[in-house]
Amino acid sequence: MNRMIATLFGVGNVQPGSGTWASALAVVFAIFLHGVGGFPLLLVCTILVSLLGFAVVRADLATRAPGDTDPSEIVIDEVAGQWLAMCAPSAGLWFAGLDTWNFPWPGYVTAFIFFRLFDIWKPWIVGRADRRHDAAGVMLDDLYAGAMAGVVVVVAAGFYHGVLMR
Repeated sequence: MNRMIATLFGVGNVQPGSGTWASALAVVFAIFLHGVGGFPLLLVCTILVSLLGFAVVRADLATRAPGDTDPSEIVIDEVAGQWLAMCAPSAGLWFAGLDTWNFPWPGYVTAFIFFRLFDIWKPWIVGRADRRHDAAGVMLDDLYAGAMAGVVVVVAAGFYHGVLMR
């Protein structure tokens, strides 16, 4: 069961770009969660999938050969990181009082693009977490990438709504 959760029920086996496929699917699920329960539901689910991810990645890596520390088929970390990035536009929409089924494309596209960029590029703290070569590093690099993408979404939305739309 750990392997099924770690691979997002086989999505991690899709090649090429298993992380990108998992992130795209995570965006779809995040929009659905936002529609059903708004930002609070997405935040709770992000926390839960992150905690679950730490547990299943640790268990999955324990069954692998030494040195196999971040296999590409493990994608639960992408879901956690992408959902963290999606929390930024979700929170903005929620606190603005907009209909929960109203999730305009710039927010989720920006969250997706910048999460994937930071996850692949691994700048600063993302790369440091990735170099840990343990279960925590597998999860943390994506959570840091998600947090950084969330900041970009907030800054971009602030610039658009605060500067360009005036």
